[in-house]
Amino acid sequence: MPVDLYHNPLTEILFEQAKDFVGLYDVEDRWFKRVNEAGYRLLGYPSAQALYDDPRRTLRGQRMSPEEWAELSDRVLRDGHYTFETELRRQSGDQFWASIELTNLAVEGRRYFVIRLTDTDRLHTAERRLAMSLGRFEAVVSHATIGIIMCNRAGRIVLANGKAHALFGYDDQTLLSHGIEDLVPTAVSGYHERLRTSFNARPEVRSMGHNRDLMARRRDGTEFPVEVSLSYFHLEEELFVVSYVIDITFKKEAERELLAHHQRVAALNAELEQKVADRTQALENTLAQLELRSQELSQALAAEQELGELKSRFVSMASHEFRTPLTGVLTSAALIEKYTTTEQQDKRQRHLARIRTSVKHLTDILEEFLSVGKIEEGRLEAHPTRVELPVLLHEALADTEGLRKPGQHLREEFGGPLEPLWTDASLLRKVLVNLLSNAFKYSPEQVPVTVRAATDSGWLTLSVQDQGLGIAREDQEHLFERFFRARNAANLPGTGLGLYIVARYLDLLGGTVRLDSELGRGTTVTLTLPYEDDTAR
Repeated sequence: MPVDLYHNPLTEILFEQAKDFVGLYDVEDRWFKRVNEAGYRLLGYPSAQALYDDPRRTLRGQRMSPEEWAELSDRVLRDGHYTFETELRRQSGDQFWASIELTNLAVEGRRYFVIRLTDTDRLHTAERRLAMSLGRFEAVVSHATIGIIMCNRAGRIVLANGKAHALFGYDDQTLLSHGIEDLVPTAVSGYHERLRTSFNARPEVRSMGHNRDLMARRRDGTEFPVEVSLSYFHLEEELFVVSYVIDITFKKEAERELLAHHQRVAALNAELEQKVADRTQALENTLAQLELRSQELSQALAAEQELGELKSRFVSMASHEFRTPLTGVLTSAALIEKYTTTEQQDKRQRHLARIRTSVKHLTDILEEFLSVGKIEEGRLEAHPTRVELPVLLHEALADTEGLRKPGQHLREEFGGPLEPLWTDASLLRKVLVNLLSNAFKYSPEQVPVTVRAATDSGWLTLSVQDQGLGIAREDQEHLFERFFRARNAANLPGTGLGLYIVARYLDLLGGTVRLDSELGRGTTVTLTLPYEDDTAR
């Protein structure tokens, strides 16, 4: 073994003390015979033996084909030395870039490679980031809608984007052979040179041409008005000045037209001023009366439209929601009359259960109507006490037992232990029952509903998330209105009052409610409540 032939203090120091991966690779066996400590730690192995025993026997994601291995082996044998970069894997499976240096070694007629690995992952990352930064810079400069020109201290143009070439009438990239004074009117080029020297001495980010018009010169000698802003930067102690140039020809023409228009308007105003003064008071009185009547009519019309819409929604909802359970009660009652024998007791029980479910449904609907009435009449008040949120949540879950489909369950994700909450337990339980009922109702079988809770700075954030139908974006803005039903849920049981009641209860509890939904991907309702007793502070 080579490890025995070269086993001496000097080779031990050179091999084991190396900070990079150094290994002895058996060409025929195609695996390592010896690896230093830095090497196996770089690859994430607990020991060198663990590396030797790795059944995959490759540091790459896939083992080289025989043809690839033969080509690599022949190259190292021919040149004696070969270096390349590739992606390797650690024992954990993570990929990283490395530089591989192979050196041919023959011992007692057997071929080996001395392999040195250097982790270049950070270098690759830095190169990618640099490439992205350069790409973004080029995209911003090249596609900018204003002219961008960069000059050195001597005033030579070193960069100009396409818009700058178009503004000044030059072919692509030809501005790079010019000085910045070539772009200013000939009459002021000497003055501009002195200004440039002054800017170089005290560079600052600023706009040019305060209280005066700036002109620029095209390649054909024609001049046009511009707005120019300056910035600068230093690169390797060299000063570079960046000019941002905007052609304001249309702006100046618009200003001239606007000035002429103002003059014409002023003349007309002077002529008509006396006539207008005589009639102004009468018109103002008439307009005030008309505006008052218009506001009264608008308010009455809006109220009538809202009442009509609410009536329509109520009639539609009531005709559907009351008919279904009442039909079930009548049907079950009729069938119970036919089951008169003892052996038909199970059928009677099934229909009695159906009657109880229908009656509970009707009771829930009436309870929602009563809640809306109390809310709108101002007869509902919050009575906060200390509330254990997990206990309240389990009570709400028990109330939804009959609504859950096969395989549905509740998944709780709490951000640490939750201390008692200062709120109205009855109102919050009704809110949770409503949200859990909706989540189970609109979710498919075998899919969980997730409840998350976390506290921060005296506030509780509580969310209920399902993976059900979702709600169209155009329907979401109306969800907290009375009797509103989303279009994709119109055929499912519901009064359209649940979320309206939730929002009003949250107002009483001093909290807020937010809904996020996407069609086919579910809905998340997030509640934010004060966690502590604000009156005790």
